[in-house]
Amino acid sequence: MVLVIVLNIKVTKMVQIEKTTDNRIPFSQRLFWSVFSMFLGFTFCFLLFQFQREKEFSQDKLNKVLENYNYQIYQRTHQSANIDSTLAQFLTEIPQKELRITIIDPTGLVVFDNIHPEELNNHNNRSEVKSARINNKGFAIRKSTTTGLRYFYSASLIDNYIYRSALPYDTYVKSELSIDKDFIYFMILMTTIFFIVLSRFTFSIGRTISKLRNFAHVMEKDRVVETAYTFSNDELGDISQNIVTLYHKQQIAKDTLSMEREKLIKHFQYSKEGFAMFSGEGKETLSNILFNQYINVISDKQIKNAEEAISIPEMEPIRSFLRRSMVDPNRKRKVLRESLTVDKNGKIFLIECILFLDNSYELSISDISRQEEESRMKRQLTQNVAHELKTPVSSIQGYLETIIANPNLAPEKRQFFIERCYSQSTRLTGLLRDISVLNRLDEASDMFDLSEISIKRLLGEIQKECSKELAEKRIETNIILPGNPVIYGNYSLLYSIFRNLYDNAIAYAGEGITITVNCYKEDPKYYYFSFADNGIGISEEHINRIFERFYRVDKGRSRKVGGTGLGLSIVKNGVNFHKGQILAKNRPEGGLEFLFTLKKRV
Repeated sequence: MVLVIVLNIKVTKMVQIEKTTDNRIPFSQRLFWSVFSMFLGFTFCFLLFQFQREKEFSQDKLNKVLENYNYQIYQRTHQSANIDSTLAQFLTEIPQKELRITIIDPTGLVVFDNIHPEELNNHNNRSEVKSARINNKGFAIRKSTTTGLRYFYSASLIDNYIYRSALPYDTYVKSELSIDKDFIYFMILMTTIFFIVLSRFTFSIGRTISKLRNFAHVMEKDRVVETAYTFSNDELGDISQNIVTLYHKQQIAKDTLSMEREKLIKHFQYSKEGFAMFSGEGKETLSNILFNQYINVISDKQIKNAEEAISIPEMEPIRSFLRRSMVDPNRKRKVLRESLTVDKNGKIFLIECILFLDNSYELSISDISRQEEESRMKRQLTQNVAHELKTPVSSIQGYLETIIANPNLAPEKRQFFIERCYSQSTRLTGLLRDISVLNRLDEASDMFDLSEISIKRLLGEIQKECSKELAEKRIETNIILPGNPVIYGNYSLLYSIFRNLYDNAIAYAGEGITITVNCYKEDPKYYYFSFADNGIGISEEHINRIFERFYRVDKGRSRKVGGTGLGLSIVKNGVNFHKGQILAKNRPEGGLEFLFTLKKRV
C-alpha cells in the first residue's frame, strides 16, 4: 500500500509597496513635522486673528474717546456764540493739547479748523467723513492733505454737521493703539509645550516602528531572530508584539513543515517504488531515481525526462483516464485513482495514477516481482555456492587421482592432466575472489577507500586491457560521456562494474558487434548510464535473473568460456554501493542494454 502526502502551498502577492529610496525621511519625523506644521499654521492664524482683534479693539477705544470729544464740542459750540474761545477753553481742559478740531457743514465745507483756519477744500471725500455720513460715525488713520502730518481721525454726524477730532500719530497715539502681547507669549508657551509632548509621542512611535522595520529586514533576509524585542506599553506596542509572536509561531511552523517536507522527499528518493508528481499541465514537479529507471525498462525508447513517461504506448490506459477525468463535470471534489499492470522485459510492474482536485497527479511504479525474486535467490544461494565449488574441486581431484593411480602414465598425458588441474584451480581462485568481494560488499562495505574517479579515464584503461579480446572478436566501442563525469567512490568497484559489463558483452554478445557506453542524463546527485550492445541478447525469461549469484543463461557455454557466474552480481552490488540502481532489458533493434545510476558522491 502506498501512502502519499501532497503539500501544495500557493502564495499570491496581494500587497504592493510603492518604490522608495534609502534617503527617505523616517515616518516618525514625517508624522512629527506634519502635525507640528498643522499646529504652527493654526497658531499663526490664531495670532493673526488675535492681532487684528486687538488692533481693532485699541482703535475702537481711542475712537470712543474722540467721539466723546466730538459730542462735547457739539454741545459747547451749540450753546456758545464764540466758537474759538469756547474750543480754546475746551482744549485746556483735556490732556490732548494737540487735538485738531474740524467742523464740516452738510455740503462738505469746513466751517472751523483750529489748526488750519484758512479756507480748506471740500472734505466730503475724506474716508472718515464718508463713513460718518453713512453710519453716523467713522474713523481713519491717514496723512492729512492739508498739514502733511499723519493723524488718527474720528468723525461724528450730529445735526447734519460733521464734528471731527484728530490726534497726530505721535507717541501718545501709538501707545494707545499698542497691542497687548500677552496672548503672543501664551501661544509661544503652548507651542513649546506642544513641541515637547509631540516629540516625545512621535519618538515613542518612531522607536517602535524602527524596531518593527529592523525585524522586517531580518525576516526579509530569512535570518534567525536573535534580538529580544521590547515594545512600548500601548496599542501600537501590543500590535508590534503580536506581529513578532506570530512570526515566531510561523517560523516554528515553517521549520516543522520544511523538516517534514525534507523527510517526505527523502522517503520518495529512497523509496522502493518509482514515484513522480506532475502539475495539471503535465510538468514534472518531483521524481525519484527508480521512476526514471523503471520507465526506461518499460519503454522501447530511451526516456530522458519524466514528463515523457505518459506518452509511451504502455501508458495509454493512464492517458485515457487523465483525459477523461480532468474534464469530467460530474467529478465534483473527489481524488480519483487508476492502476494498470505491465509485464515487460522479464519484470511485472504495477503502475498507479492518483488525480488530485487541482488536476495535478502522481504516478507510482512498483516492481511487484522483486519479493519473489529475492526469496528464490536466497533459497538457491547455498545450493549454487556448493555446486560451483564442487565442480572445480571434483575435476582437480579426478585428475590427481588418475595421476596417482597410474605411475607409469605417459609424460604428455601427465602434463595434460596437470594443466587441467591448474586451469580448474585458477577458476576456483577466481570464484573464491568474487565470493570474497561480494561478502565484503554485504558485510563490510564501509571498508572500501573513496577517491575522485574519472569515468573517462577508467574506461580508457579497461579498453586498453581488453583491446586484444575486442580485436579478436571485431568489436567496436562507442563512448559518449558529456561533461567528463567524475565520481567520488571506490576505484576497484567502479572498475569491476564496467570491466564485468565489458567481459560479459565480449563473452556472450557475439562477434562484429558495437558496444555503446552512454552517460545519457545528469542531475545534481546522480549520473545516468547506459551500457548496450547490438549482439544476440538473451531470452526474456532470463532478464529478470541475470543479476543473481551463479545464475547462468547457458550453463555449458558459460563454463566453457570460464565465467564464475558472479560477474553481473558484482556489477549490481557495486552499483548498490554507489547508491544507484541497475536494470537490464533487450533492445528492440537487438542486443542487451544495462541502465544504471551512480551517485556523484558516495
